[in-house]
Amino acid sequence: MNLRDLKLFLHLCETCHFGMTADAMHVSPSTLSRQIQRMEEHFGHPLFIRDNRQVQITQAGEKVKRFARNVINQHLQLRQDIDQSDQQLIGELKLFCSVTAAYSHLPDILDRYRISFPLVEIKLSTGDAADAVEKIQSSEADLAIAGRPKQLPAGVEFLKLGEIEMVLLIPKLNSSFSDKLHQKKPDWHNIPFILPEHGPSRHRIDLWFKQQKITSPKIYATVAGHEAIVSMVALGCGVALLPKVVMENSPERVRERITEWSTNLMQPFDVGICVQKRRLSEKIIAAFWTLASLN
Repeated sequence: MNLRDLKLFLHLCETCHFGMTADAMHVSPSTLSRQIQRMEEHFGHPLFIRDNRQVQITQAGEKVKRFARNVINQHLQLRQDIDQSDQQLIGELKLFCSVTAAYSHLPDILDRYRISFPLVEIKLSTGDAADAVEKIQSSEADLAIAGRPKQLPAGVEFLKLGEIEMVLLIPKLNSSFSDKLHQKKPDWHNIPFILPEHGPSRHRIDLWFKQQKITSPKIYATVAGHEAIVSMVALGCGVALLPKVVMENSPERVRERITEWSTNLMQPFDVGICVQKRRLSEKIIAAFWTLASLN
């Protein structure tokens, strides 16, 4: 088992598709299958459950995935440490953030980082910002941009980049709940809300429900990802309390269908960069952290 085997394995963990991984990693499906079988023989446990429809990682596979990420990260760090005469950083930096943050907070820092360290390969993945800390803890990402959680886990460092204002988004078009919304005192109990599944925004929304004494809010849907929620508001499905920056970075055709109520409904929350504290000793990560702190 070598680094190439571990990289093949990690790629398959992401795709859960032998054909896609084989194409992306330039090996035949039969070669990939043999590599995985050899790893399973080495560890003495199946790493994937395979059938005609899907591939799923096993519990043992999850443990090997963490091991593989650590080995590859340590190998990159070792390569940098061995050649002390080379002042240029070489390697890979994995970043995770929401689609909105990729437009709003990441570009300025990333532009400066690319100029300073052009040989570092940036791997950016996007998703629900509420998953950022978990991505860091599992080493699926080296650094992530996210709202500060209510309780920061031990071993995770947070660098504040700014504050996020929460606003109420409502559809411009008439809907079944328009009359309840536009009363002098909105009938919040009977207005459908579209909520994020979890994360800092959801925590503040739940607090707001308590402050408004809304014990049983009318929930139209809970959704992973703020960007999808904005689209649902635009379609008239309900209203949503969301970070203002999500609205500002939504497509124009979506923004045209939404009205924003900025009524100081709740306190803003911090947005910043998350990282495992122990990994700040790695040069590539430390360099990004340093540039971000100058923002």
